[in-house]
Amino acid sequence: MSNDKELTARRDTTVAQAQQTPARAAQDMRALVPRVDVLEDDAGITLLADLPGVPKDKLELKVEGDTLLIEGEVNTPTPPQLQSVYAEIRVPRYRRAFTLSRELDTGRIEAAMKDGVLTLRVPKQEHAKPRRIAVAAG
Repeated sequence: MSNDKELTARRDTTVAQAQQTPARAAQDMRALVPRVDVLEDDAGITLLADLPGVPKDKLELKVEGDTLLIEGEVNTPTPPQLQSVYAEIRVPRYRRAFTLSRELDTGRIEAAMKDGVLTLRVPKQEHAKPRRIAVAAG
């Protein structure tokens, strides 16, 4: 997509969102909060986020400043001959934000998705890692 087409698409989306009623806009912004385990070791932190039903292509990870944002859209395909009569999950979107310490190196974040679990590895910056200091005898 060229930049002109991309800008036009964004502008059209923004106009469409502005024309929505406040209730509809609020409904579109609703999201489920995924369960997340945060584990820390000497080298960094690992986040394990439960995102069942979110395919890799509908997952968005962003770092803006010191904020990590996880967003994903649930993909629940319904066969054409069937109609949904009852749904426990009515909001097809996950969203969760984390404030990251400045000790973490956001430029080296690694992400993997397997069986509905997102694994994010955020390493510490070199100066924040513990190091052993040798003591000279003498």
